[in-house]
Amino acid sequence: MKFARRAISPSWSSFEVFAMLVQIPDVLKPEEIKSVRGILEQAAWVDGKETAGEQAAKAKYNLQIKEGSQAAVAAGEIILRALGRNAIFNSAALPLRVLPPLFNRYDAGMKFHAHVDGAIRAIPGAGMRMRADVSTTVFLSPPEDYDGGELVIVDTYGSHEVKLPAGHAVVYPSTSLHSVSEITRGSRWASFFWTQSMIKEDSKRALLFDLDNAIRDVRSALPDERPGVLGLTSHYHNLLRHWAEL
Repeated sequence: MKFARRAISPSWSSFEVFAMLVQIPDVLKPEEIKSVRGILEQAAWVDGKETAGEQAAKAKYNLQIKEGSQAAVAAGEIILRALGRNAIFNSAALPLRVLPPLFNRYDAGMKFHAHVDGAIRAIPGAGMRMRADVSTTVFLSPPEDYDGGELVIVDTYGSHEVKLPAGHAVVYPSTSLHSVSEITRGSRWASFFWTQSMIKEDSKRALLFDLDNAIRDVRSALPDERPGVLGLTSHYHNLLRHWAEL
């Protein structure tokens, strides 16, 4: 099933939004992709079932870099620095806490059947837990390097297949049923992680994202001191103040 694409604004036209499924281009720069890949190529891969819950383990057929390993930490720091400077990710996710990125690999014959991500995640080394509100996948393999391997996300508008260039990311609600199609050729590498948002509800987060896009669009055409610009900006921050959970 195909789904409608909705343009946001001229200044934000390089990404697309499907409800709150947001594709973000060039989260990683080419040199960052090379650095992450170099770290992963030297690291040991383990069975992905080691990091899955009882139910997910029955559906999961892939490889992962061991959580908390030196390689995972080093590559994850590159991802986190890139996220920190990315305005689209921060607007869409409104992050309160971001779990250290993990890394997976799907070779020929590997797949991940439909599942929903666990709601609560332990933060390594912090002695605390966080709620998983937003899921993110950063693609690390060019799509021409493998066949299959689409991230399939199901929401109220249907089933959406996502297969992006290396360095691009997709952000979507962790409440979504999703899967990874079987690889029939090559190898698909990616980083994935979860975010606890300041805004718990998907619908409210989507409203704020739309409002933020509208503000950027208006600001590109009008001075910041115009009443309309000031009014929209005030409404955004007052809604954020009203809904945010810190």
